[in-house]
Amino acid sequence: MAIASRVSKRALSTFAAAKLPEAVAAAGEAEPLPPPVTPASLSSSERRALQFEDTGRLFAGEPTSALVRTLAALQALSVGPLVDAATAALRSPAVAGSALGRAAARATAYKHFCAGETAGEAAAVVRRLWSGGMGGILDYGIEDAEDGHACDRNAAGFVAAVDVAASLPPGSASVCIKITALCPIALLEKTSDLLRWQKKHPSFNLPWKAHSFPILSDSSPLYLTSSEPPALTAEEERELALAHERLLSVCAACAEHGIPLLVDAEYATVQPAIDYFTLVGALAFNGDGEAGADRPIVHGTVQAYLRDARDRLEAMVRAAERERVRLGLKVVRGAYLARETRLAASLGVPSPIHGSIQDTHDCYNGCAAFLLDRVRRGSASVMLATHNVESGQLAAAHAQELGIPKGDRNLQFAQLMGMADGLSLSLRNAGFQVSKYLPYGPVEQIIPYLIRRAEENRGLLSASSFDRQLLRKELARRVKAAVVGRE
Repeated sequence: MAIASRVSKRALSTFAAAKLPEAVAAAGEAEPLPPPVTPASLSSSERRALQFEDTGRLFAGEPTSALVRTLAALQALSVGPLVDAATAALRSPAVAGSALGRAAARATAYKHFCAGETAGEAAAVVRRLWSGGMGGILDYGIEDAEDGHACDRNAAGFVAAVDVAASLPPGSASVCIKITALCPIALLEKTSDLLRWQKKHPSFNLPWKAHSFPILSDSSPLYLTSSEPPALTAEEERELALAHERLLSVCAACAEHGIPLLVDAEYATVQPAIDYFTLVGALAFNGDGEAGADRPIVHGTVQAYLRDARDRLEAMVRAAERERVRLGLKVVRGAYLARETRLAASLGVPSPIHGSIQDTHDCYNGCAAFLLDRVRRGSASVMLATHNVESGQLAAAHAQELGIPKGDRNLQFAQLMGMADGLSLSLRNAGFQVSKYLPYGPVEQIIPYLIRRAEENRGLLSASSFDRQLLRKELARRVKAAVVGRE
């Protein structure tokens, strides 16, 4: 069965124009399969960008046993009732907190999506990926710290991850962190409220605010702060300063070894504070004359399923260009769909997320095109984190058209461990820089991540059906080759 390159005419025009859609259509929960496109409908550069037809070449070097395990896992995760039951079990303290529940999680979703319980186990995965032409993103899977003691412990864990990355082959690893692990959640929520209020009332004074980079836009969900929030207390300002110090200590460790630091985006109630913190790090380590001048050290994250994503992206990039700061950004579709939808419904306000999957695709592709142009100009570094084959094909083709060298370290692609392996391998085969996102840590610590992955794989952002199609084709080819070889 032939597998056509999946690039629709609408997507091509959207990517080229790089415009945010003006209207939002009615939403459906599941992503429809992209329409088939014949090679004749694509330009020569688009046909050359990525190839999926030859699965023998695509999966060369991948053991058959690994392909079977991956297909089985993705098939299970595509069964809605099974995923619902599994996520309910993971959310239950009685199940997730029991030895039996942890063992079941470890043998199933954890084994598929995670790189191990320790940094050493994750480092071994990076070495294996590097030998196959890809890199790894070390993600010490901790989040949602409640107090300063937990934040200090988490900061030490992140610095340890940087040390592990520094021991690996140069260029093979980067490190991912969450600001919710470095600053107490309650303080991030309060800081975000104050930043939203200042956006609505520009004369509102925030004496602790360290920079004036744009964080929010007029299209941001400012309704989350409906009344003037109380100012930070002296103790809260002290804790905020300590959180800055924790972040800067991790940034400094990365800068010392030339290792990119990726700051994850999270949910709307804390995202303004996360962007504020990220820009604190970028201003300190990405400017002219700094360790990250040639290649940014600190990378923030834009979630394209948010309605305000393009507006905020353009404002940040243009401010960085004015201030001569080399901005690093990771573009994702987003992983907090259920949480954002529930929150908006509880407040009786519109969801901050695009109303249709196509609008999300259009926004992602537009953001990618905008940033690729900045990579060409030398003013930005981008990691395009996507499982969507169409977006990967479009970005690869556009990078070629812009003349961005495939070895340029300021253009990276990324996919999660256990997902979109076909896209990762195709990008690698085409000569692009590709990394797999590698969460690690004790099972009970990784459970929130596993829940998001399970929900994502069956819903809005899934690329699982295309991967399963590729895997079935390759396994059938190998079986046929084995049978013919015995005749």
